[in-house]
Amino acid sequence: MIRTDALDQLPVRTAVPALRRALDDRGVAVLCAPPGTGKTTLVPLVLAGLTGDGPPRRVVVAEPRRIAARAAARRMAWLLGERAGERVGFTVRGERVVGPGTVVEVVTTGVLLQRLQRDQELSGVDAVIIDECHERHLDADTVAAFLLDVRAAIRPDLRLVAASATTDAQGWARLLGDAPVVEARGVSHPVEVVWAPPVRPVRPPHGMRVDPALLTHVASVVRRALAERDGDVLCFLPGVGEIGRVAGQLSGVAAEVLQVHGRAPAAVQDAVLAGSSGGRRVVLATSVAESSLTVPGVRTVVDSGLAREPRTDHARGLSALTTVRASQAAGRQRAGRAGREAPGAVYRCWEQAEDGRLARFPSPEIKVADLAAFALQAACWGDPEATGLALLDAPPAGAMGAAHEVLTAVGAVGPDGRVTERGVRMSRLGLHPRLARALLDGASSVGGRRAAEVVALLSEEPPREYGDDLAAALRTARLGKDAYAARWRQEVRRLSSSLKGGEGGGSGPDDGAVGLVAALAFPERVARARGEGTFLMASGTGAELRDGSPLRSAGWLAVAVADRPAHAASARVRLAAVIDEDTARLAAGHLRFAGEEVRWDGHDVVARRVERLGAVELSARPLKQPDPALVREALVEGLRREGLGLLRWTRDTGQLRERLAFLHRELGEPWPDVSDEALLSRTEEWLEPELSRARRRSALAGIDAGQALRRLLPWATGEGARLDELAPERIEVPSGSRIRVEYGGPQPVLAVKLQELFGLQETPRVAGVPVLVHLLSPAGRPAAVTADLASFWREGYRAVRAELRGRYPKHPWPEDPTTVEATRFTKARLKRE
Repeated sequence: MIRTDALDQLPVRTAVPALRRALDDRGVAVLCAPPGTGKTTLVPLVLAGLTGDGPPRRVVVAEPRRIAARAAARRMAWLLGERAGERVGFTVRGERVVGPGTVVEVVTTGVLLQRLQRDQELSGVDAVIIDECHERHLDADTVAAFLLDVRAAIRPDLRLVAASATTDAQGWARLLGDAPVVEARGVSHPVEVVWAPPVRPVRPPHGMRVDPALLTHVASVVRRALAERDGDVLCFLPGVGEIGRVAGQLSGVAAEVLQVHGRAPAAVQDAVLAGSSGGRRVVLATSVAESSLTVPGVRTVVDSGLAREPRTDHARGLSALTTVRASQAAGRQRAGRAGREAPGAVYRCWEQAEDGRLARFPSPEIKVADLAAFALQAACWGDPEATGLALLDAPPAGAMGAAHEVLTAVGAVGPDGRVTERGVRMSRLGLHPRLARALLDGASSVGGRRAAEVVALLSEEPPREYGDDLAAALRTARLGKDAYAARWRQEVRRLSSSLKGGEGGGSGPDDGAVGLVAALAFPERVARARGEGTFLMASGTGAELRDGSPLRSAGWLAVAVADRPAHAASARVRLAAVIDEDTARLAAGHLRFAGEEVRWDGHDVVARRVERLGAVELSARPLKQPDPALVREALVEGLRREGLGLLRWTRDTGQLRERLAFLHRELGEPWPDVSDEALLSRTEEWLEPELSRARRRSALAGIDAGQALRRLLPWATGEGARLDELAPERIEVPSGSRIRVEYGGPQPVLAVKLQELFGLQETPRVAGVPVLVHLLSPAGRPAAVTADLASFWREGYRAVRAELRGRYPKHPWPEDPTTVEATRFTKARLKRE
C-alpha cells in the first residue's frame, strides 16, 4: 500500500510538474533540491509512473556510494509499501536485489559505467537520474559524458536528469546543452553556529593521518553537545578509523553510539536511517551523510572540519583518499543536517577566522585523482584521449600521460593508445588496471581463487592489526570473523566469478603466490634488500621495515603499500610479501635493462656492463672499451653536475669569458652567449676535439678553457679580430699605466689611482659603454666611484682633495686637476725627474 501521507510531505513535489515539462520538451534537465526534499526518492517514482498519472517508464538512478544506493532503494520501496527487489531494486558491486517487476533500479555510478560499456543503448531504460552530481566524483562525470554521447548518437529519446543538492547548477546545465534548471525549495529551520576550536594547536592532517589530539577534542565536543542540546547528535569525521577512535572515547555517554560509513554492516546502516526507537543517539558518520542520506532525529551536528578527497596514492600507485580540510560548501551541507526537522545547532571544531580561508568547493576528482581507470574507460569508449567527451573539467595532460604509461605497461592499450581485447576485459573487472593485470596474469600461475584472494586484499588494505606480511594477512582474512574479513570474502567471490573457469589451477605455497600477484600489481616496487631492514625499490625509492617485522630477513620484497612521511628519505613499508629474484624478474620484466652503462657517478666516469630492474642492480662488471660516444655523454654530464670548473681556467681565461659575456649582453649576436647553460649546449663547437679524446675526469682538467673559448669568437664575420678593440683587456690611462678592466659586474670597472687620471675630461668607454671608474687613494684604497669624470672633477674632487691631501702630503693635489699632467709618482719623484 502506497504511503501517500509521506509522499505528500516531500517538498520536491512542487517541482515535479516543471521537471516533467522540461523532460517532455528537451529530454534533459538539472534538478536542484536541498537534501531532505525527496529528490532521490519521489522523483524516480514519479518518472517511472509508480505515483501520479504518468506513463510507465523504466528508470535508473545512479548514486555515488553503495550505502546511498541501498538506502534510496529501500526508502522508495517503503514508500510503495513493498520490499526492495519488487518494483524498486538496487545493484551495487557484489550485491544485486532486483526482480522481474523492477522498474526503478538504483545503482552506483561505477555499476552504470560498466553497464554502458556493455550496452551503450541502455536497452529498456527510459530515463537516467545522476544523483548528487555536485560532488564531482569521477565516475559520475564519466557517466554523464557517456550518456550525452548516447543521446547524441543513438538514443535521443533517453531522458537524462542531473540532480544536485546545491544551487550551483549552471555548469551542468551548459554541459547538458543549456538544459532547463528546475529548483525545489526545502524546508529548513535556523541553525545556530557554535565555534569550538581546540584549546591547544593540533597538527594538520597529512595523508591519511589525523592528529589524535583533534579526535580527543571532537569527542569532548560531542559530550558537550549532548549536555547542552536536545535530540540526536550527528558527528562528521573523515573516515572509518577516526570514527572508531572517537567511538571508543565516547564509552559511557548517555546515548547509543552508531557508526555510519560505506563499510558498516547493512543492519547498522538500516538502524541509523530508521530513526530512534526511544533513547538519544550519537551518529558518527563520514561525508556520506552530508547529502546522500537523511538521518532522522538529528538536532545537533558536530563537525570535525575534515574530509577525505581522492588523490593519486603514491603508496600504492592507485587512486585513494587523503585527509583534507572540508570545503565551505561541505560545511554548509553538514550544518544543514541540524535544521531538517526543527531549529538546531552546529558545533564547528575550528576557529571562526579559519572559515573564510577554506576552499569554496571540493576539488573535482578528475583534477586530482589517478586517471588510469578513467583513461581505460575512455579508450574502451573509443576516445583514448578523452578529447571528445563532454566533461565539466578536462583531465590534466600530465595525469593522462601517466595513465597511458600504466595502461601500456599492463597491456590494456596498444602503442597507438587504442584499447586491446585484454584491456576491454580488464575494464569489466571493476578494478584499477594494475590490479586487473595482477588478477588476470596471476590467475594463470597461481590459480583463479588464490589470485582473487590476493587482489581482494590489495583492493582494500587490511586493518593494521593484520600485520605487514601480506601472506600472513591472507591467512588471517581466511579465518577472520571481523567486518573486513566478511567484505574480503564477498569481493573474492565476485572476482573469482569474473574469471572464466578459474583461469588455471595453480600450485605451490601461499607465500610464493601472494608475492607473485603483489609483484604483478606493483612491478616498480619490487625491492632488493640493502641490509638492516632497508630495501631499494625498482622505482629508485628506498624503503624500510618497522623494527620487529617478520619480513626483515627477506632478500626480496614485493611492496604492496608504503608511505613516505614528510621529510623522510625512505618510505615505510606497511604491507609486503616475500619474493625471490626470479619472481621479481618475471613481474618487472619490462623494467629490465641489460647492456653497457657509462655514466658520471659524481666523481668520475664509470663504465660497466650491467643488468638491472629499474634502479635495482642485479649484476655489474667493468667495461674495458666503452663506446666513446657514451663516454663523451658521461663527461658532459659531469660538467653539467659539477660545473665548468672541471676544465683548466687561468685568471686571463676567466677574464676572457667575462669580456665575451659583456659583449654578448651589450651587442648581442654574433658575440656568443658564454653562460654555463649555453656552453654546455654547444660543447661540440668549443670543446672539440679535446672532449672526444678524454676518457676520465683528469683529462678534463687538461683542457685549456681559454683556448677552447676562442673557438666561439665570430671569426667568420671578421668581428672576432675586434675583441681587443671592443672589450680591451687593459686601458691605457693618462699617466701611461695600462690598467686591467674588470668585466664581471653589470658595468665594466676601471680601478685606478686618482692622480693617474689628471687631465682626462671624458670617462673611458668600451663598446660604447662608459666604464665605472673606481678612483683610488695613493695607498690603493677606494676614494670615490663615478661613471662621469667631468662631473666628478667639477663637484666631487674638492671634497676628496680636502679629505686626503693631509693624509698623503707627498702626492700632488692640485686645485684644478683637469689642467695638470697625470702621474703615478710622488711630488719629490716628479721634481727629481
